Amino acid sequence: MTELVPQSPDVVVALDIGTTKVCCLAGRLNTHGKLEILGVGKVESVGVLRGVVSNIEKTVNAIREAVDSCERQARMKFSVVNVGIAGQHIKSLQHRGILTRESDHNEIAQRDIERLVNDMFKLVLPPGDKIIHVFPQEFTVDNEQGITDPIGMCGVRLEANFHIITGQITAVNNIFRCVEKAGLKVAELSLEPLASADAVLFEEEKQAGVALVDIGGGTTDITIFQEGIIRHTAVIPFGGNVITSDIKEGCTVMQPQAEKLKVRFGSALASEVYDNRIITIPGLKGRDHKEISEKNLARIIQARMEELLDYVLWEIRRSGYERKLIGGIVVTGGGALLNHLDKLAEFHTGMSCRVGLPVENLAHGYRESVNSPIYSTAIGLLIKGLHDVEAGRVQVPLEADGSAKSDKEPSNVSEEKSAGWLDNVFRKTKEWFEAEPDMDLK
Repeated sequence: MTELVPQSPDVVVALDIGTTKVCCLAGRLNTHGKLEILGVGKVESVGVLRGVVSNIEKTVNAIREAVDSCERQARMKFSVVNVGIAGQHIKSLQHRGILTRESDHNEIAQRDIERLVNDMFKLVLPPGDKIIHVFPQEFTVDNEQGITDPIGMCGVRLEANFHIITGQITAVNNIFRCVEKAGLKVAELSLEPLASADAVLFEEEKQAGVALVDIGGGTTDITIFQEGIIRHTAVIPFGGNVITSDIKEGCTVMQPQAEKLKVRFGSALASEVYDNRIITIPGLKGRDHKEISEKNLARIIQARMEELLDYVLWEIRRSGYERKLIGGIVVTGGGALLNHLDKLAEFHTGMSCRVGLPVENLAHGYRESVNSPIYSTAIGLLIKGLHDVEAGRVQVPLEADGSAKSDKEPSNVSEEKSAGWLDNVFRKTKEWFEAEPDMDLK
């Protein structure tokens, strides 16, 4: 067996802990600034329910198995990973911050924006919730509105609208615990829908206005961008697993057979199934085989997907940006692999739709298997992790002999100089999570 070398400082590892799969990707930037995939590990997830860890031991085993597979391909021993968080517990809120400065002669500096952002972390939240991300949207300087970057301007009263994303501290602690029990350390915790957006959305789409719909196994995440700014986030508490359950009940088959039917023959639009084939499924021992019409299978899937799209449309209308989304809808995640889903979304919502693939950021000669909506979140986590390393916000800690550390000391994020308000947000978020005592699971 080939001996594994320690994780290189320029290599970033992403860990996507989902409801149906645990996925581990290792990558680095090549000389052209594109993402070079070094290793891929994907295993079935059995300890996660609707994006939240429900069984520590099973999740740890799945993480270890996915990471081991990725390590063998990359021929490296990983110590630090970038992890995503999602689930029904994720919530978002809007808040306005105000800062009165001492003098109108001094220019607005980075520290003024950092003070505003830090004030957002002092918001009173429901018990058990913590702030994960804080995003400034627009600034107002002395009643001058619509400013995206106020640094260098003069003024006494600095105001800002913030989009704040919160999550349950117990869910966060359980993710940290699972990763640490697998022998790894969390470099950064990121919201999975935002990671997916980095992987599949173009900048011009974010400027024009676009709704990203990430259909996972247990949840469906919606993120709305307009003028390059995140405007709305929401979580719908069901995804692809509900379709599998519908097929299981509607066709009276076993769960594994229902999943295979969905993946191999599933269509989100019954009218697109022209050749009404009959699918034969082996029966239980001693029983006859079962025959299922492909058209009926498509009708079952379409009914559930239309319900999901109703929720998506409701969230888009609730955000107030329904008529401002020139870029329409982008669907990604495992659920986006359903045939004709983009057509159904266009018919049902009246907006243009495309399937988001993470190919834009991949280096030439990438692995074909990685160019799939399934890997959108993991590739987005890789991109974000590589940007953090480039900016000096996160580094793989090294021993004197050049090998990577494997102890549980916190990374030296706080020792690095802040490169802007966003750096400070990441640092502050990490401090809050690490300051919270772990919850014992009985």
